[in-house]
Amino acid sequence: MSIPKQRIAVDMDGVLADVYTQFIRMHREETGEELQKESLLGLLEEDAFPYHDQHVNSDGFFRNAPVIQDAPEVLKALNEWHEVFIVSAAMEYPNSLREKHDWLSNHFPFITWKQIVLCGSKSIICADIMIDDHFKNLDNFKGRTLLFTQPHNQNAKANHHTRVGSWKEIEKLLLG
Repeated sequence: MSIPKQRIAVDMDGVLADVYTQFIRMHREETGEELQKESLLGLLEEDAFPYHDQHVNSDGFFRNAPVIQDAPEVLKALNEWHEVFIVSAAMEYPNSLREKHDWLSNHFPFITWKQIVLCGSKSIICADIMIDDHFKNLDNFKGRTLLFTQPHNQNAKANHHTRVGSWKEIEKLLLG
């Protein structure tokens, strides 16, 4: 069976990059306090992490974030069958632009510079599928939406979005 080629917009932070682990690690280094993901359920990142703004604006925050499990392998397979774009609303933190580019080059070398969209608002994005962890990016998207589960959205009803909890689930949904 042939899979029809589709354009897929993939968020970076919280979908490819494990920013929760990065926030928790930086919080521990700064305060000595060990935060548990379970205690962060339902909280926006800005509320869950007291030093949120300081951390996202610090050198290395985006460059050193760990990769979410199975993302490189599954994204590589998606990239072979579909038109994949990495879409990150990065303009809120302009210092992140270089770090995000370098991080993608390091962890996803098969993604070319032509497939990276660093923007202010994702409302401009036109694709068949969007994979994101924030409702604000998915709610007005015209195509199929996959809500990547993260602590901030875990307790929320997915509404018309398909909730996914891992890249293996995405692989099964989009590659069969």
